[in-house]
Amino acid sequence: MAVARKIKTLLTVNILVFVGIVLFSVYCRIQDRSEELIQLGRVTDQRLRARNGKVSNLADRQSILQRLERLEDVVYNQLNGLAKPMGLVEGPGGLGQGGAAATLGEDGHDAEGKYEEYGYNAQLSDRISLDRSIPDYRPKKCKQLTYPEDLPQISVVFIFVNEALSVILRSVHSVVNHTPAHLLKEIILVDDNSDSVELKFNLDQYVNKRYPGLVKIVRNSKREGLIRARLHGWNAATAPVVGFFDAHVEFNSGWSEPILTRMKEDHTRIILPAIDNIKYNTFEVQQYANAAHGYNWGLWCMYIIPPQEWLDKGDETAPIRTPAMIGCSFVVDREYFGEIGLLDPGMEVYGGENIELGMRVWQCGGSMEVLPCARVAHIERTKKPYNNDIDYYAKRNALRAAEVWMDEYKSHVYMAWNIPMNNPGVDFGDVSERLALRKRLQCRSFRWYLEHVYPEMRIYNNTITYGEVRNSKASGYCLDQGSEDDDKAILYPCHGMSSQLARYSSEGLLQLGPLGSTTFLPDTKCLVDDGRGRTPSLKKCDVVSRVSQRLWDFTQALEYRSDSANDRLHFHCVVIAERSDHQQGHRPMPGGVLREFGGFFAFPQHPVEPLQKAAFTFSETKPMLIPWTAHVFITVRGGGGGQESGPRQCSRMVWKPPEDGQSPPLSLCFGLQQSVMLKKKARLRKKALQGLTAVNPKRSEVALGP
Repeated sequence: MAVARKIKTLLTVNILVFVGIVLFSVYCRIQDRSEELIQLGRVTDQRLRARNGKVSNLADRQSILQRLERLEDVVYNQLNGLAKPMGLVEGPGGLGQGGAAATLGEDGHDAEGKYEEYGYNAQLSDRISLDRSIPDYRPKKCKQLTYPEDLPQISVVFIFVNEALSVILRSVHSVVNHTPAHLLKEIILVDDNSDSVELKFNLDQYVNKRYPGLVKIVRNSKREGLIRARLHGWNAATAPVVGFFDAHVEFNSGWSEPILTRMKEDHTRIILPAIDNIKYNTFEVQQYANAAHGYNWGLWCMYIIPPQEWLDKGDETAPIRTPAMIGCSFVVDREYFGEIGLLDPGMEVYGGENIELGMRVWQCGGSMEVLPCARVAHIERTKKPYNNDIDYYAKRNALRAAEVWMDEYKSHVYMAWNIPMNNPGVDFGDVSERLALRKRLQCRSFRWYLEHVYPEMRIYNNTITYGEVRNSKASGYCLDQGSEDDDKAILYPCHGMSSQLARYSSEGLLQLGPLGSTTFLPDTKCLVDDGRGRTPSLKKCDVVSRVSQRLWDFTQALEYRSDSANDRLHFHCVVIAERSDHQQGHRPMPGGVLREFGGFFAFPQHPVEPLQKAAFTFSETKPMLIPWTAHVFITVRGGGGGQESGPRQCSRMVWKPPEDGQSPPLSLCFGLQQSVMLKKKARLRKKALQGLTAVNPKRSEVALGP
């Protein structure tokens, strides 16, 4: 027993000695490691000091420290799963990674309801990581550029109303992940009075824990609309530069540095990132070509080809001069934006404010440009959040911008919307303050803007009058451009839209359809009667072989004669109408019932100022300008087949029946360009006294005329 006890004691002592040796060795290594860590800390501290020496201000040092704290918070939240309880995904990988298309498969049975609510596949969005990467579509040369280190900080403002939570948070994650911490001062979320419950508590809780001190939420007590919501975001911003973005975007690498560099060079620039597309159904990121941002005369924005001087440079990284902006993303100097009047607070909801800002900044001494090296991907939604008659607000805002900034060219906006310049039926509010702003800033004319900034815009200063062209026998029916593929003018129920916009020019052109926009796109087609068919057609004005085939007269003259050799009747036109006389009021105009078939057409009813005040006189031989209350015939200049002289004859055009199919197909005459064969003159005289009628073309080959 004693021997066994001694052996046990020796073994214990040996084990303790061995453990002691191991512990001593570990201790020595820890000491060495501590010295290495201390040395590493000193080096890091020296680098920070050197960095701080370059930054040389307390705000930037605090920003770096805050960034370190946020990184620690990221690790904590990744471990504890902030997103998971809300059914969302954080971190790399997963569906849609790298901007690839994603699908839900059999799990997507509820996706249709999400489409209707948000205008995109919100159910799919919830399955895609908030931190997913997207393709770097910058031109290759952009990655070789360097930028100053002492750039101004930026406040990023997101506007949303009833947006999917995952889409908003992905926008926030994306801007944090792709913006240097010392440049991103704050993120401001402006909630324009959303109804969604998850955009209240869940959003607040998430951003406060995930990004404490970085994200602010501004909540509107009532629905203000996008324009005024952005103004609230500007008021809340504290950085010298403010970026406004829709809350359904994702940022590309290196987006901020080129923008802030251009802003530092000239604070009067408004900078637009180049826009790529996020497909609403699969969230695939699709590259868009480099483009400028333009608009049509209705002040609807659109992408346009970059100006020729940019194309001639051959440098894809160069800024692109742009007349206006699409509106989903733009960056401004905060102080300069206030000096030039912000966004017009008198505008409602959205639409037109992006075009008005482009006009204003250019006319008042600033500039606007797109940067191909700064890219943002944006969801093109199928449904907009403000559905209370957005077309009305876009029209109202367009007229407001036209009255303030477009001088004599404002008539083009009224034409594009097919509404009269006098009493348009749209209250666009008081613009006196905006006119005073223009005067105070000593801004240039809109003509200068068209010549120097937007020379690609088509101009229609030769327009005498515009509006709908109605037929007297087809009540409620208007001249319509019909199918674009058919190129045939038709009669169709009046609806006031652009397909029924007719413009009559001082040269005698009658153009039908939406007002043209830029020289990059086809112009509105002309009504043409070349004598080859039984109906007039719509053709490009500059491809008509004979000038007379595209020129039309609105006239009052009446001529009746009979040619006994071939028993044909030739007519000029007839008037059965009232005339608006500024001095004598309304009075009947000379004229009488002329033709056996069809009805007469009314002159487009909206004259362009100042022509509406011109004196109008009756003439049997000359074309005449008629006020909007008059009804007259229109005749093509020259005879059939493009003859420069000869009798004016009748041409036929198809009247499209109502969709219910109750009415038989009818043909009504338009113009005077085709022969009328009648066997009995007495029948013509009798019918003329009875009024104008319509005939089923299947029962008669007679061309129906006015």
